[in-house]
Amino acid sequence: MSFRRISVVAAIALLFCTVAIGTARAQGSRTVSDFSLKSVTNAEVALRSYASKKAVVVVFINQNCAFTKLYQGRLNTLASEYGGQGVQFLFIDTPINLESSSEPTDSKAITIKTSGDNLGYFTDEGQKVSTLLGATKTPEVVLLQPAGDGFAVRYKGAIDDNAQVESYVKERYLAQALDNVLAGRPVGVTDKRAAGCLIKRN
Repeated sequence: MSFRRISVVAAIALLFCTVAIGTARAQGSRTVSDFSLKSVTNAEVALRSYASKKAVVVVFINQNCAFTKLYQGRLNTLASEYGGQGVQFLFIDTPINLESSSEPTDSKAITIKTSGDNLGYFTDEGQKVSTLLGATKTPEVVLLQPAGDGFAVRYKGAIDDNAQVESYVKERYLAQALDNVLAGRPVGVTDKRAAGCLIKRN
């Protein structure tokens, strides 16, 4: 084999290694160590308390957001279906731009059925969690998987590809990501822009 051919082979091998390392770094850089939420009873709940779960789905919702209402049934179905497979759903009641900051929250406006040790709704004081996870709308989901001393972000964004009409849904992004994570496969699509109400920043 000529020196030129060896150089070409080496260059190609180096290129593939660089791409592989870059991809691994990109996937590994999206991690969360821990965060805390307040339950409806004002109890503090830490993300690390769910480290034994196979996955944690953080769902940002708002009682007054029309998009949250459209997803109520779908969220109930997902929580019920995957809750029995070791997946924890955390529903965070998040303020949106359409409401007054002094408007009281109607906890009965949206009913999300929860299972297991889920305490139901949580609040995100100071918008720390939505900022940490990069959430900008309600409803928006972030799929976390326990990894090492923290949680790896496997998916963030839309629940599926049709916010308005459930029967027209063709791509179920969250369900597909969950199926892949539970099966030990690469998650595939990691980000999809969510359609919803803009989260109000303090």
